[in-house]
Amino acid sequence: MSSPNKRRDMDVMKLMMGDYNVETTNDGLSEFNVEFHGPKDSLYEGGVWKVHVELPDVYPFKSPSIGFVNKIFHPNVDELSGSVCLDVINQTWSPMFDLLNIFEVFLPQLLLYPNPSDPLNGDAASLMMKDKALYERRVKEYCERYAKENVNKSKEEEESDDDDISDGHCTSSDDIPIPGREDP
Repeated sequence: MSSPNKRRDMDVMKLMMGDYNVETTNDGLSEFNVEFHGPKDSLYEGGVWKVHVELPDVYPFKSPSIGFVNKIFHPNVDELSGSVCLDVINQTWSPMFDLLNIFEVFLPQLLLYPNPSDPLNGDAASLMMKDKALYERRVKEYCERYAKENVNKSKEEEESDDDDISDGHCTSSDDIPIPGREDP
């Protein structure tokens, strides 16, 4: 069995060699940002997000921390911190999973099939359940405003666009602070 560091390095390299733009944030491979494109045939298609990834020292035996850096309107993503509420990452993680699973399966599935019954963004969940058409317009508005090709939009530019803030809470997430985003 290989050491966690070898596995971490191998998983990050597989991600880098795939179709993903990976930008390390420190000198090591334990913290980095990945450019993530919204899945085809979804409300998020055409959106481009910077997703912050932190790998714990014992990865893959403990799940990575994942969070959106630029804003996304989604019931299972905290609008302020970017934290993701996804059971497979937060509760049922297995060392059999790797980083490619997160970006090729887990995050696309999250965007395709939101779960409004376990929200981090209460406003998005409520809107999704009560007014699906308005929810879909809001998702597309956020994609247009925050998730176009320029994923390096500054925090100040995003704050000047703010008009709606969520205070939802997910019962299955460790709300992690995401570098580049301020805590409330």
